[in-house]
Amino acid sequence: MQQLKNSFEQSAIVKYIIRWTALVLPVSFIIGSLVALFLWLLDKATAIRYQNEWLLFLLPLAGILIYFIYKYLGGNAEAGNNLIMEEIHEPGGGVPKRMTPLVLITTIITHLFGGSAGREGTAVQMGGSIAALFARWFRLDKQDVKILLMAGIAAGFGAVFGTPVTGAVFALEVLAIGKINHNALFPCFMASVLADITCAAYGIHHTAYHISLSQAIDGFSLQHFNISLLIKVAGAGVLFGLAGFLFAELSHTIKNYSNRFIPTKWLIPAIGGLIIIGLTYAVGTRDYLGLGVTNPDANAVTIVSSFKEGGATYFSWFWKILFTAITIGMGFKGGEVTPLFFIGAALGNTIAILTGAPVDLMAGLGFIAVFAAATNTPIACTIMGAELFGGEYILYYAIACFTAYYFSGHSGIYAAQRLGVSKISHEEAPSDQTLKEIRDKRIKK
Repeated sequence: MQQLKNSFEQSAIVKYIIRWTALVLPVSFIIGSLVALFLWLLDKATAIRYQNEWLLFLLPLAGILIYFIYKYLGGNAEAGNNLIMEEIHEPGGGVPKRMTPLVLITTIITHLFGGSAGREGTAVQMGGSIAALFARWFRLDKQDVKILLMAGIAAGFGAVFGTPVTGAVFALEVLAIGKINHNALFPCFMASVLADITCAAYGIHHTAYHISLSQAIDGFSLQHFNISLLIKVAGAGVLFGLAGFLFAELSHTIKNYSNRFIPTKWLIPAIGGLIIIGLTYAVGTRDYLGLGVTNPDANAVTIVSSFKEGGATYFSWFWKILFTAITIGMGFKGGEVTPLFFIGAALGNTIAILTGAPVDLMAGLGFIAVFAAATNTPIACTIMGAELFGGEYILYYAIACFTAYYFSGHSGIYAAQRLGVSKISHEEAPSDQTLKEIRDKRIKK
């Protein structure tokens, strides 16, 4: 009898897998295709900006255009990633299909004219929007809608960075700090893998990073790790966490104060654009505009250059925080994750120079750990390290990401992210509140 019951259970599992594969397959194909189009357009826009430096002077006008696009066409799509997360937590008005073209167009505008932004926000919003559209077509119930929205997040994230396992875990981990709900594990994994395969099929190539750790490391070593390096990595993890905290808090502060003190709302992005222009000339470089992954100028500070000695200045990480917080906080579109990669890699470069640690390893650790701190996703970011840099140094990835996660506190770039489990035992940090609610209470005190 027990064997018969087990066979029924396995049959139900097979049906579950077949059903969700059928649901996820078309969603993943569309999302992967849209991400491929987005990355191609982003490359073209970035190339045009490099060839026409005068476009930066139109950034304030671009900001005004973005404002009016969302004012007259956006509706609740303006909430972006937070809307998708809120719909997963508590289904309400739904995620509109117009979110996809709006965020795609406005992100390209932001990058074309020199805004410092990323690309994950766009990919995730397109993923959530397409998933919501298919959920309506399939007439899914509320629980299945939640799962498909999570799969959409996974598909967008996995495809845009070429990290399918990270994409799946990120979608599960990002919703609530300290909690991972496994009910969407298979759909998220399938969606992320299929979307990544689809994106790659269009000939889209992701930037390759490499950690060699070729130089000898002085200090007492055990079989799997070097003690002195481990201590340096733990110390760096604290700094990476504080950098993630600074970025998140500065972005929210700029957004809140801009809306409070500038009554004419279309002036907010216009002023933001003017500030970016002024900062560019004050700093004396255009290195902190756009994505910052690569640059035709061999001497520019980029994510790639930060993996080499002399590839970043001591304060490159700070300038990227400032440029991006102003861009995103004052109404331009895109994402925060690629700038977080830049911030982390540049900070890691600086820490390596000051401590004598391997530059490529410390840049790679900063790359993933500042992201872990700002999004509260240490497990996904540890896996990202293995997918991007290889699994040989996964112990160091985990130390950096886990430490950074704790030292970022109850803060993060996603206001709708909920506190599932407190990072510390404290009565003033009740569970299941959003980061926005926690932050508002902290400010009032």
